Amino acid sequence: MERKVAIIGAGISGLLACKYTLSKGYTPVVFESRSSIGGVWTQTFETTKLQTPRSVLPVLRLPWPSSVPEFPNHSQVLDILSLMLPTSTCSPTSSLTPKSSGIEYEGPSDEEVQAWELWSGTGEPFNSKGKWSITVKDTNSLLTEVYQVGFVILCVGQYSDVPKIPEFPAGKGPEAFRGKVIHSMEYAAMDFERAAEFIKGKRTTVVGFQKSALDIVMECSAANGPSTGTSRITIHGGASSLSVFLTAFAELLVHKPEMGFSKFVETYVNQKLSLAKFGMVPEQSFHKDISSCLISSMPEEFYDRVEKGSIILKKAPKFSFCKEGIVVTNHIVGSPDASIPLFRQCIHPRVPQLAVIGFSESVSNLYTSEMRSRWLAEFLDGTFKLPSIKEMEKDAERWDQYLKRYSEKHYRRSCIAALHIWYNDQLCKDMGWNPKRKKGFFAELFEPYGPLDYRPIS
Repeated sequence: MERKVAIIGAGISGLLACKYTLSKGYTPVVFESRSSIGGVWTQTFETTKLQTPRSVLPVLRLPWPSSVPEFPNHSQVLDILSLMLPTSTCSPTSSLTPKSSGIEYEGPSDEEVQAWELWSGTGEPFNSKGKWSITVKDTNSLLTEVYQVGFVILCVGQYSDVPKIPEFPAGKGPEAFRGKVIHSMEYAAMDFERAAEFIKGKRTTVVGFQKSALDIVMECSAANGPSTGTSRITIHGGASSLSVFLTAFAELLVHKPEMGFSKFVETYVNQKLSLAKFGMVPEQSFHKDISSCLISSMPEEFYDRVEKGSIILKKAPKFSFCKEGIVVTNHIVGSPDASIPLFRQCIHPRVPQLAVIGFSESVSNLYTSEMRSRWLAEFLDGTFKLPSIKEMEKDAERWDQYLKRYSEKHYRRSCIAALHIWYNDQLCKDMGWNPKRKKGFFAELFEPYGPLDYRPIS
């Protein structure tokens, strides 16, 4: 079979997967439901900016213009992403019009697959007896077509454009409210003029306290004055405090409960943002926040607006709806035990010839997706083989236990931020790279790790 790989999704993860599979001589075919590349960056709020410094965004080593600030806005990110597809030369072999409507594995029976000791039967990426059929529907002609490939890479994120909305008791959901209730995805899908008109002159409550919620609160405040932000869980904001946790030394402290290192960062952030003054000091530790990917960078002048009264903050760990608005009641959604076991956060031990890029989270998902794309490309190229299915399942179980231990109720976010360097070490070892990327013992321990540390070393 031709060395053809299907990539579902043309966001940053999909573009990186395209670039690195192409570099190994494969023919990547990219399927994207939208009319352009960029994934979530194609539908953002007007004030959306990159949460992490631009140096953390790999963009295939493309240079940022000198005029771009440390935290680029959405249009600047899209501009640099527009250079990725031509640079990677994926465009001649990719398809951005058809929308994938289903994929199906054709090959050995389920009974035979379950009996395998090695992934795909051999521990290698391809199996001559198996292939994936991808059914796509062209959004222009409405014609249906089936593509067959030897390997599939899913790059659709955790939610895949499906809003994450809690379940509520009868009569206490959004339908009970006489006003308008929308999800942040619906707001992002509006053009900027329509979004501004939608919130103009309205009393607005935003439920949530992460990046999307913070951006929306700022826009509502700018448009109307007082807007209420309700937080189900308060978080430690401020990206500038993250670098101290992106060191090998910090990861040495992970298995020791409530170390002073985390307390130091908490004290710094709480004082810098005056969280006690506004009643927003988190109950959980900074370490627990970073282990759950609950860290967000605060918009400029956010707490200045709180001080002036144009933003009103309310702690509301439990909420539901009534005719007049929101009341404090809530229940946790989802199974407390459900998880998706992925070896190296990429490979399901029991699903052959398929990988996932961009599902689990970290401090910078962009940086993490690049490392996984490089790892997957090396695997496809035969640099290494996967261990046995049992060994992969044991490894995935160890990660699952770690997530449940440190992320607790947020473990389904599949966040590896607190062990990002250690995780990258495993990828490096698999690829035959030296995991120690710094020069010298103290640099290895105390200097923050970033994408440039994983450039090829001759």
